[in-house]
Amino acid sequence: MAEAHLVDNKTTFSSFSHLIDDRLLRALADSGFARPTLVQSKAIPLALENRDILARARTGSGKTAAYCIPLVQKILSAKSTVNLDDPTRQATRALILVPTRELAEQASEFLRNLLVYCDTEVAVSNVSSGTTTHLQRMLLADKPDIVIATPSRALALLQSKALSISSLDSLVIDEADLILSYGHDEDVRQIFKGSFLPQVYQSFLMSATMTEDVEMLKGLALRNPAILKLEEDEDAAANLTQYAVKCSEVDKFLLTYVILKLRLIKGKCIIFVNDVDRSYRLKLFLEQFSIKSCVLNSELPLNSRYHTVQEFNKGVYDYIIATDESGTHGEQDSESEEEGDKYKEEGEAAEECQSYEKDKESSLSKKRKRAIDPPESLNSKPRKRKHRKVGDKEYGVTRGVDFVDVACVLNFDLPTSSRSYTHRVGRTARAGRTGMSLSFVVPEDLWGKNKVVGCLPSAKRDESVFSKIEKEQGARGSKIKEYNFDMKQVEAFRYRMEDALRSVTRSAIKEARIKELKSEILNSDKLKAHFEDNPLDLEFLRHDKPLHPTRVQPHMKHVPKYMLPRIAPVPGTEMEPSIEKPAGFIPFRKDNTRGRGRGRGRGGRNAPSSGRGGKKKSDPLKKFGR
Repeated sequence: MAEAHLVDNKTTFSSFSHLIDDRLLRALADSGFARPTLVQSKAIPLALENRDILARARTGSGKTAAYCIPLVQKILSAKSTVNLDDPTRQATRALILVPTRELAEQASEFLRNLLVYCDTEVAVSNVSSGTTTHLQRMLLADKPDIVIATPSRALALLQSKALSISSLDSLVIDEADLILSYGHDEDVRQIFKGSFLPQVYQSFLMSATMTEDVEMLKGLALRNPAILKLEEDEDAAANLTQYAVKCSEVDKFLLTYVILKLRLIKGKCIIFVNDVDRSYRLKLFLEQFSIKSCVLNSELPLNSRYHTVQEFNKGVYDYIIATDESGTHGEQDSESEEEGDKYKEEGEAAEECQSYEKDKESSLSKKRKRAIDPPESLNSKPRKRKHRKVGDKEYGVTRGVDFVDVACVLNFDLPTSSRSYTHRVGRTARAGRTGMSLSFVVPEDLWGKNKVVGCLPSAKRDESVFSKIEKEQGARGSKIKEYNFDMKQVEAFRYRMEDALRSVTRSAIKEARIKELKSEILNSDKLKAHFEDNPLDLEFLRHDKPLHPTRVQPHMKHVPKYMLPRIAPVPGTEMEPSIEKPAGFIPFRKDNTRGRGRGRGRGGRNAPSSGRGGKKKSDPLKKFGR
């Protein structure tokens, strides 16, 4: 649903009854859309007049509905004038280009809800999902009316002639400012410069910000567009409180444990990290203290990522650990060549640090082996294995993904650019609500001190990146405050933190990733037929046990009272004040009410003294010497 302050209170969807089909209005009413947002009330009438649209509005303003409703309405109107026997009736009339698969899934879900009462007339195909190429070709052979794809996928299908858009009426580029930053610039140019598009078609450009990339796309796609600018309220930036803490890599884990375990942040929290390994390390670390969290990264299949976001939005998990790999996509602030060379050297140093833990774990097993190596192996040089990172290139989580009611954004790892920081903190303080962001900044002199967790390459540049972030946020009128934790109060938790961090070894992280992969294989719809033909494979997977299970100590779940420090809540969060209730009047003599009913001994309170439950024996020392 759209944010409350962005809804147009003067207009209802029923006022568009002369423009929009009754079936679409009924589907909107079923979905809870009574009033359009400001973008929708302005864009829908203009779009139905075949005007090109350039809409600039923030995330959550209803841009998806602003282009989906006119698209479907135009297709229904076009089909109503063509006979059922006409071969030109069924053709691809709309193409929606999105930067990430998550956005493609959200757009297709909205269209499915919108086409509840006319799904037989309008067909939608999302070709950006992880379906096989053969299946996509079969779906596109039926010429679906609306095709949703990422630019790279759309270009591949157009070049292979599996997708034909010669009859295209509408082209949509959603999150236009992100399309080019995700490496789709060459793909977009080839789609426009190639002979794929017809001479005349309507274009929609939807964006949250106006950047140079959007200006370039505007020149490519739009002809005399209607420009809609929905300005944000002045108080929108004031709702977000930003903090930063300068600490070492190990103290990141300590402060995260204290913040989450003592519930200093109330509500849902997104924790951003810069590496897939670190997301699992942090998840296993929090599991030691019975803090449940879910992981979101590019290695997971699209359906699993989408399901994880849905569970987070429903409140199944309060904490989601998201891997933001925008730095690996080349999204960094402009810097000199010397800084770029320095960054490469840091990456090599980080690889050496990471190999330290491997050597440490393998040394124990090598000592136990008594087998003598042949003399030839002494002269042989160790071969370096090149690990090929397998991940989804069209994965994006900082923008576009619909996270609901996020109270806090925790930058566990600082992003590599000020732009990425803006996208991250934009996940909170929405719909007129307050929110906070907390960023951990590692000083350069503290980088690499810990060989296990302190070798993240991007962390060495934290101070330079943070200075750029401060300048950009200051230009926008918001200030990042430095929050100083009272480390003396937090030190009581350090022993437990180190104990938990010690148990999260490299092999435990590997097992966690294998476990995730195994569950995906077992729940895969595509492999059901394979497991039916090969039942032994399914049995092996089900009975395969982890080699190095993580050791979870039950006593770590609870925090003893003697460890609880007097820590003030983080400003910007709702913290219930702990007011001690007055004890009331305490009499001098203790009122013993135990004797009522069934007492300890025989009989009640006034029973005659007999046996153990009778009268107290007199003290023999008091009678001594009488």
